Amino acid sequence: MRLVICAALVAALLLVAFLARLPFAIEQPGITADTLGSHNGQRVITVTGHSTRPTVGNLRMTTIEVTGPDDLPNVSQVFHAWWDPARAVVPHEQVYPSGQSVEQVNQINQQAMTESQNSAVAAALGYLHLNPAQVKVTLRLADVGGPSAGLMFTLGIVDQLDGNGTGKAGAAGDLTNGQNVAGTGEIDDSGNVGAVGGVALKTRAAARDGATVFLVPRSECSDAKVDTPKGLLLVPVETLNQAVGALKALQNHDAANVPHC
Repeated sequence: MRLVICAALVAALLLVAFLARLPFAIEQPGITADTLGSHNGQRVITVTGHSTRPTVGNLRMTTIEVTGPDDLPNVSQVFHAWWDPARAVVPHEQVYPSGQSVEQVNQINQQAMTESQNSAVAAALGYLHLNPAQVKVTLRLADVGGPSAGLMFTLGIVDQLDGNGTGKAGAAGDLTNGQNVAGTGEIDDSGNVGAVGGVALKTRAAARDGATVFLVPRSECSDAKVDTPKGLLLVPVETLNQAVGALKALQNHDAANVPHC
C-alpha cells in the first residue's frame, strides 16, 4: 500500500511538472507579403506625384510568429519545439521584456515599423535621385511590426519607379525578372542593410510561399544556412546597391556576380 501511495504521489508530481508552464516563447515562420502587390485588401506601396510602372514577380517581406505573452508553453511543448527545425524556443523576456505591458511592446514594434518605412522611402528616393518633396510614397502593412521589412519595402519602391536598377525613374524592366524573391533586413536612410534576427525561420516562410531567392543581411549568412529549404538561393547583401546589383545579375544569368552565403 505504501508503494502504491508513493508511486501515485510521484506520478502526480511528474504530471504537475510536465504540465507546468515555462518562461519561454515559441517562434515559427510567419506570413509573407509581396511589397509589389496588396495585403489584406490594401496596396502595400502607393506612389503619388510620379508615374509608376507595372511590375511582375514578387518582392516578399518575411515575418515570424510568436506565442502570446500569456501563452506560456509546458514541458512537452518546449521539448517538441526545441527539436523541431521549423520552430525556435527563446526566453520569454526576449520577446516580452519584464516591466512592459503588451500594449507597450506592440507600440514599440509599430514605432520600429514606422521608422523602417520612413528609411525605406528615403533610401529608395535617394537611390533614384528623386525629390521627396515632389514624390510621396505611402506604405501600408497591417498587423506587422518591427524594422525587418525595410530592405524589401525599398526594393518594392525602386521596382515600381525604376525597374531594372539603373537609378533612373521610369526605366523599363523588372528587378525580379518575374521571379518570386523574398528577403529580410533593416535599412537606413543611406541604404545600408542591417541584421534583424530570425532568418532561419524566415527562409522557411519564404520557401513555403514559393520564393526561390532570399536576400539576407551578410552578417546573418551563417544563421540563414541552418536547414536552408531546398531550392532557395541565399544572397547576402550589405547595401541597397548590392541588393539591386545581385538581382540584376540574376536577370542576366550572370552567376559569377551573384554573391552566395
